[in-house]
Amino acid sequence: MNNSSKLFEKFGKLLEESITNYKDISSQIINICKSKRDDFIFKMKITSKEETEILKKRLEKLEKKIEKLEKVKKIKKARKL
Repeated sequence: MNNSSKLFEKFGKLLEESITNYKDISSQIINICKSKRDDFIFKMKITSKEETEILKKRLEKLEKKIEKLEKVKKIKKARKL
């Protein structure tokens, strides 16, 4: 009986250590994946969602200005003729 209790204690300690090691390893893997993702985004120069929205708005404004200028150009051509 004494041997079996020692065996269960050792098995319990081993199980406890393996669970804590698993948690540590899983958190390390998550951290490594996040850092790799951040490096990839930095290398690819991918913008954030907010930056993308700002760029879309700027592009829309520029497109409107171009359309206005094209209209003005057509009106001037029509007056010359």
